[in-house]
This record gives sequence, C-alpha cells and structure tokens, in this order.
Amino acid sequence: MNRPNGSVIEIMDTTLRDGEQTNGVSFVPHEKLIVARMLLQDLNVDRIEVASARVSDGEKEAVTNICRWAQQVNMLDRVEVLGFVDGKTSLDWINECGCKNINLLCKGSERHCKYQLKKTLEEHLADIRNSLEYADQLGISVNVYLEDWSNGMKNSPEYVHDFVDALKDSKIKRFMLPDTLGILNPMQTSEYISKMIEWFPNLNFDFHAHNDYDLAISNVFAAVLAGCKGIHTSINGLGERAGNAPLSSVQAILKDHLNCVTGICEGKLNDVSRLIESYSGIAVPANKPIIGENVFTQVAGVHADGDNKHNLYCNDLAPERFGRKREYALGKNSGKANILKNLEELGLELTPEQTRRVTERIIELGDKKQIVTQDDLPYIVNDVLKHTAPDDKVRLLSYMVSTAYGLKPMASVKLEVNGEIYEESAMGDGTYDAFVHCVRHIYRDRLQRTFPWLTNYVVNIPPGGRTDALVQTTISWTYEGKSYRTRGLDADQTEAAIKATIKMLNIINE
Repeated sequence: MNRPNGSVIEIMDTTLRDGEQTNGVSFVPHEKLIVARMLLQDLNVDRIEVASARVSDGEKEAVTNICRWAQQVNMLDRVEVLGFVDGKTSLDWINECGCKNINLLCKGSERHCKYQLKKTLEEHLADIRNSLEYADQLGISVNVYLEDWSNGMKNSPEYVHDFVDALKDSKIKRFMLPDTLGILNPMQTSEYISKMIEWFPNLNFDFHAHNDYDLAISNVFAAVLAGCKGIHTSINGLGERAGNAPLSSVQAILKDHLNCVTGICEGKLNDVSRLIESYSGIAVPANKPIIGENVFTQVAGVHADGDNKHNLYCNDLAPERFGRKREYALGKNSGKANILKNLEELGLELTPEQTRRVTERIIELGDKKQIVTQDDLPYIVNDVLKHTAPDDKVRLLSYMVSTAYGLKPMASVKLEVNGEIYEESAMGDGTYDAFVHCVRHIYRDRLQRTFPWLTNYVVNIPPGGRTDALVQTTISWTYEGKSYRTRGLDADQTEAAIKATIKMLNIINE
C-alpha cells in the first residue's frame, strides 16, 4: 500500500461532459449552470469538466455562462473543457468561452495513434507540442487525457512510456489516465498505476474509470491505493455506456476504507443526486449505494430489533452523513420492532395486543404486494383498532376537473377543513395542477395558511399491472422544514394524485 492515511485526493467531476454522453441525456445551458454551481459551491468538488469543445452553439453558450459565473466567484481555475489536438480550433473555442483550462484529448495507445490518427508517435507529439505552445500564448492551462490508456498499458506499454517521457518536462499540469473502454480489473489498475508512478514519480496522475464490468469503484480503490492523486467521478454514475464511478460511492470508500481526505460536503450528495436525476431523466435505482431510495431502509423486523439493541445492524454509512434518514419498511417481512420504530417516530403508542393486530394487517397487505408507508400507518391503526379517534379533519366533498384541446384545464373543488366548507375554482397546466391551485387558494386566501411545496411526483403501474389497472402516484412534499411522502392508488392518475394530496393535508393538519 503506497498511500498513507490522511492523503488528500483531488476530485474532478465530469457529469456535465462525460455524464452527458449517457444515451438520451442532454442538459440545456441553464441546467448546466445550476449543476456547475451546486458541484462547486455546495458539494465542493475540486474541479468540474463541463463540456467538449466545438460541439454546438448551445454548448458554447453553456460554457460561457459557467465561466462568467465562475470568474465572478473566483472559481474559474476549477472549470475545465475537453479539447482536441486540432491546431487552434479547440483552443480558440475554449478561449472565446472565457475558460482557462483545456483537457487535451491525446492518444494513449499505439493502436489509436496508428489506426485512428494514422500517425506515428513522433508526428502526434509534434501536434501536441503545437497545441501546448498555442495554449501558453492564450494563457490556458493544459491537462492531458491519454485516451485508451488502459489498452495502451496492456498492449503497448513502451508507447505509453515514450509518450509521457516526451512531455514530462512540459507545462502539462496533470496526466489523466482513462480506462476508456472499461476493460480493467483492480489488479491491473494497481499494476498499471504503480508502473506510471515508478516511471514518472514527479508527475500528477488522475484516474478515470468506466463501469463496463461493474468494476469502476473497485478500480478507483486500486488506483488510490497505488498512489494516484486524482479521481474522476460523475453524479449518479452517469457516463457513456455503463457510466463512470459515482461520486457518492467514491467519497464513501475514500473516507471509510482508505482514510483519505477530500473536500466533498457529504450532506449535499443526495440533493445533487436528485437534481441530476430530474434533469437527466435517468432514474436512480432504488438499491444504488448511498443515493438509492431503499439503501437506508431496513426491511426485516430482526434488523429493527437489533437497532433498538445497541445499533447492531448499523455501519459507518450513517444516512445522516448524506442528507438521508434511516427508515423501517412496512410489509410482509415486518416484525413488531419495525412497527414500533415507525409508531415511535409518529408519536403513536399502542398496547402489545394492538401492535400485534396492526402487524397482522400490514403483513396481510404485504402479501397482496400493496406498498405500505409510514404515512399510511395512522390510517391502518385507525382501521384495525376501530377506536373513537375523530375522522379526517380534511375531507374532499366533491371535485370536478375538465380539459379540452386548446384550453387550459380547469378544476372546481369543495373541501371541508375542520368542519368548515370551502369552494374554489382555478385553472392549471394540467388537471391535477388545476386541482392543486384550487386547494392552494383555499389554504392561502381563506385559511391564511401556507400550502406544502411539491418536490417530486412519480406515477407507476404496480408490479404485474396493466395499462388499464390501478396506477400508483407517489408525491414528495416539504412543509415547515419537514419532508413528507404520500401515495394514492386508483384507476385514474389524477384521482390517485388527489388521494395522495388529501392524505398529506391530514398529516399536517393542526
């Protein structure tokens, strides 16, 4: 192991460049600016790669906007753009955008140099030196990508050595070593990185993993152990083909397994992940480490019982580190401990017999594949025990929604809140949006209360369902600093969303 405890690792995030090479993903300029600000200011990554030169006018606008903002906040030196060995073209493009860092894409394997460029190494190096000279004239710093470096080390290591040796005394700041086709395993990564450091101990090397064999994180681990000083990541692991090393997982292994130091603000990882999920349209798998919806949810009742007994089922991946919280699932595998954990969080106290009856009902629902959430629990308790608790304080008495081609959808709502009846009509961008406008007007104008902010809206057909079967609408809300998530189930999507909304209003009703 070459790396001592406490080593500082530099993180370069390439979500806005390589992440955008994910099939179907394209960020518009204002989205790129928002993401760049979150990456640098909120997450505090060391550097960001925001685009490839010469792609489009929209890309040029995005880079210009990012660089203008970065200049204002004294972060321009942390913004980078991928450029090509094409004379002055890429460098002029980057310079016109106001960027001061180029990641120059060179050939890191003999095969790429010979068959793609149809040049010898000496000819390629001559072109690179011309680019370096022109970059120096423009005041642009240069990092070099050795494209296909992993195959270069595997099949033509003498080419790689001669390439870097010829440039080692130039003004290149970093030599960036990509596993371009995702072919490496951790043993090879360790061997090749170690060889690079043995050859050139005074140079700065970055490692850029790809996940084709699901080994990106393992290869990052090996690269850092071997002495690599910088790691490339992307949010949610976005990237070409199988993607790149996800920043969330990289941060966790660097800190917890290698005792390395980064500047990453872990508490913001979940927020940035959700933003990229929204902008990219690529859903985060529920079981994805650190950022997946289910990864901090205990399902088995024995786990909840163990957590009650000295946190027996907890590890260093505390959800609070990443802006999350631990949850205890309700379903057919739930035991009494799971139920008690959820009841405790809701402030509900039941006798042992009542808890047993509620547990039986939840298991029954789980056997039918119905999803049971903590928000459903008070209603299940009320239904099972049939005690004398008052009915819902917020009741939907009636509603009407309509839509027609060329006209904005409309809704009319009659709502009972704490025994008083209110009616309202409004238009919206959709039938559910029109309904929400009605309810918001009632809360704001008639009740003088704030209405919860909708943060996420997901519709899906339950597993095994059909397009004419029930749909499930899951809505996430924030209200007075707290987060809520409610679900509605119905054959009609709007009706399901309305049910979820009324459930949320009863949860927050004072």
